[in-house]
Amino acid sequence: MAGLELLYASQAPGLSRPQDSLLCFVHWQLVTHQYRALGTGDQPGPNERKSELLPAGWNADKDLYTLRYRSTDDRHELLLKAIMVDTSMILNVMDCSSKQVADLTLTVADYIDPEHLDDFHRVYKNVEELQTRVVTGIISPLGAPKEKGDPKKEPKPEKTVPPASTQDYDPLRIPPRQPFGGRQPSWPDPRDPFAVGGEDLDPFGGRRGGMIADPLRSGFRRPLIDPSSGLPNRLPPGAVPPGARFDPFGPGSGRSAGPDPDHLPPPGYDDMFM
Repeated sequence: MAGLELLYASQAPGLSRPQDSLLCFVHWQLVTHQYRALGTGDQPGPNERKSELLPAGWNADKDLYTLRYRSTDDRHELLLKAIMVDTSMILNVMDCSSKQVADLTLTVADYIDPEHLDDFHRVYKNVEELQTRVVTGIISPLGAPKEKGDPKKEPKPEKTVPPASTQDYDPLRIPPRQPFGGRQPSWPDPRDPFAVGGEDLDPFGGRRGGMIADPLRSGFRRPLIDPSSGLPNRLPPGAVPPGARFDPFGPGSGRSAGPDPDHLPPPGYDDMFM
């Protein structure tokens, strides 16, 4: 209220009516919310400057007050009109840029003591209520400009959630599905003991051995078979087509690492001595 006291003292000689004291309070609330007075009337005058003081001739009309204000950041310009109707003051404020309007009606006797217009410390009543009504009625609805460099009014950065670490890994969580057309997972080695059942995903052996029992496609390296083994002379070239299943005439040169084709007897033959 120190600033209001100085303002009131500077205007004291011309404050002859209770409504003058009330409008002086409204003016100071606009100043504290980063607005400055430009002048009187609806239209701007020559050589106007922003000021915390009331302009000259602001209370020349006892029934109508017309004042113009501009915010300190030059984004808002207000036109304030105060009309006296019986014992009440009707405040109408318009933002000239957005054309937004706010209204407030105050009963002068509720906040001004007409017997002490010359004493600042006794002229105002119910100051906190008056301040709340002015701010919520005509200042906040129009969007009061923010004070520069005020950390309390600066937007606080949003808290970001840190990425999940390995400690947050949940083995029971279902992993996301592979998108259509994406890279397929690599199949494990068929000799891997933990790959049992993997052939169910590819029964025809497009990528692996599949579910069809085939000793020559079991996943083991196919041994090289000499078809002339056990014969006195070698077979002519082309006698055995490439890739054909062929049981050599004699024992091979070594034991293969995979299944032996002799382990599969002919269909319907159950002689254990074969």
